[in-house]
Amino acid sequence: MNSRREGELFPLPETPSAAKKNTWVTAYCDGGSRGNPGPAGYGVYVEDAEGRKLAELNEYLGKKTNNFAEYSALLAALDYALQNGIPKLRVIADSELLVKQIQGKYRVNSTDLRPLYEGALSRIRQLKGFEIQHVLREKNRRADQLANLAMDKGMGRTSASLPPSSRVLRGFVKGGAIHLLEGELPEGIYVKFLPEHNNS
Repeated sequence: MNSRREGELFPLPETPSAAKKNTWVTAYCDGGSRGNPGPAGYGVYVEDAEGRKLAELNEYLGKKTNNFAEYSALLAALDYALQNGIPKLRVIADSELLVKQIQGKYRVNSTDLRPLYEGALSRIRQLKGFEIQHVLREKNRRADQLANLAMDKGMGRTSASLPPSSRVLRGFVKGGAIHLLEGELPEGIYVKFLPEHNNS
């Protein structure tokens, strides 16, 4: 992998942010498919070295496999880095297959994944620094949420139609009514409330 991190094939555009600071940017990537193959989408959450959000990316991909969606998330993260002059990118993903293929530990036998794999390597070579790390799904929640939002949107579902366990809203009680801090719910939906703490 070291050869993939040496120098640039093409000069990256200079920007007043990450490029001049020459710091690492982290992209949490996830992709999913309901049916495998089935309605698929990806999500990417990008943050700077201080943990501040830089971008949230997601897209519905149509009927694709789970692995196709995972690679699409990686490509979206790499494209974001290159387009925004980010020289060093650290990718966090919960797909062990994707991570080990990019690291060169697993072969890419799928004819569908091969072009995505080669496209990823081509982009990686344009960065000054690149790392990829595997984590459990629990540590990749925001990217997972973004991927699910993409799939829901592509399937014509609203976020309110998600199972209760997959959507958490916060609010407060005043005058016997619950007021949400952000977002809204449609009339007639059933919800379950879990008190967090008592400030009194």
